[in-house]
Amino acid sequence: MSVSKQQVLDGLAKVASPRGVPLVHANVLSEIAVADGKVMFSINVDAAEARAWESVRAQAEAAVRALPGVTGAMVALTAERKPGSAPAAPAPHRHGPGGHSHGSQAHGVQPVSAHRPHQPPGAPSAMGKQAEIPGVKAVIAVASGKGGVGKSTTSLNVALGLRDLGLRVGLLDADIYGPSVPRLTGISEKPVLNDDKKMIPIDRFGLSIMSIGFLVEEETAMIWRGPMVMSAITQMLRDVAWGQLDVLVVDMPPGTGDAQLTLAQNVPLKGAVIVSTPQDLALIDARRGLAMFTKVNVPVLGIIENMSYFQCPECGTRSDIFGHGGARHEAERLGVPFLGEVPLHMSIRAMSDAGTPVVVSEPDGPHATIYRKIGEQVRDSLKAVLA
Repeated sequence: MSVSKQQVLDGLAKVASPRGVPLVHANVLSEIAVADGKVMFSINVDAAEARAWESVRAQAEAAVRALPGVTGAMVALTAERKPGSAPAAPAPHRHGPGGHSHGSQAHGVQPVSAHRPHQPPGAPSAMGKQAEIPGVKAVIAVASGKGGVGKSTTSLNVALGLRDLGLRVGLLDADIYGPSVPRLTGISEKPVLNDDKKMIPIDRFGLSIMSIGFLVEEETAMIWRGPMVMSAITQMLRDVAWGQLDVLVVDMPPGTGDAQLTLAQNVPLKGAVIVSTPQDLALIDARRGLAMFTKVNVPVLGIIENMSYFQCPECGTRSDIFGHGGARHEAERLGVPFLGEVPLHMSIRAMSDAGTPVVVSEPDGPHATIYRKIGEQVRDSLKAVLA
């Protein structure tokens, strides 16, 4: 028996806010996601009231977990300071074994930075020690500084290229706001739980695949703040039965925000691949992505120039629509490997939209060869951990 969204709301109606208002009428709930017994939502409050709301968050999570059909619940408390309001005072200093407090914070609120996402049991905290994912030899991130550069298509086809080299490969779609992997793979089924209440990834094309898009409808808007995103990514890393993998490829959301930081802090990334187009604006953002991974001590495995050029299928004329060679020059300037050029081609686009990536649909074609060569370079960079 599965739980419905209405049943979750009915359960939350029994939980009261600090002012005594039923939680469902307090105008603090995010969109509630329910899938296969997993319930996820956040409670969004003003930072000045965050401490008072922490017990409410715990009550809400307990109420949801008690509902028939619920196998897991993730409830995050997010706190923002309203514009124009004073920031929270610093935490008090305590002295001696008995301790005494100085300053107005003794019975006040914690600063926003103190309110980190609720972590699943056994998972490292957002600022804690990194922990390996059991059974997974290497986790790599495929990232870009901006959207629209074909990062998800590249992630999937590079993962397939690694598969063709004989490696056991998983793909995690960590783009919470815009998951593309369900469409790119043609997967519509929902993951099921094993006896340990962990989600079993969907097997497609010889890859173990997981995406937040498997848990929510395609049209659902994920209106989540940073802590909820961080909790969701942590759960997809830790609450999935990945099995024995040589490489887990993580398709990152664009940018350099919470998702990237969460991944870098929670698992020891063995490397990052940066995807860019030749366009100057894309390269500027790619530099930011590269700099971020460098700052958190993640080795950059290289840069891919996607949509590198267009070759007319009728006349064979080549057109550099977005310029050409910018990513190669940037890689040389920064001293990181240049992994290859992927052209802008109708078959890559058409096969992606159809849920049959080009490495699968045209395995002997020129584009599959390009992705496999990129995979070879990634594999060679990971030899030490794959041995």
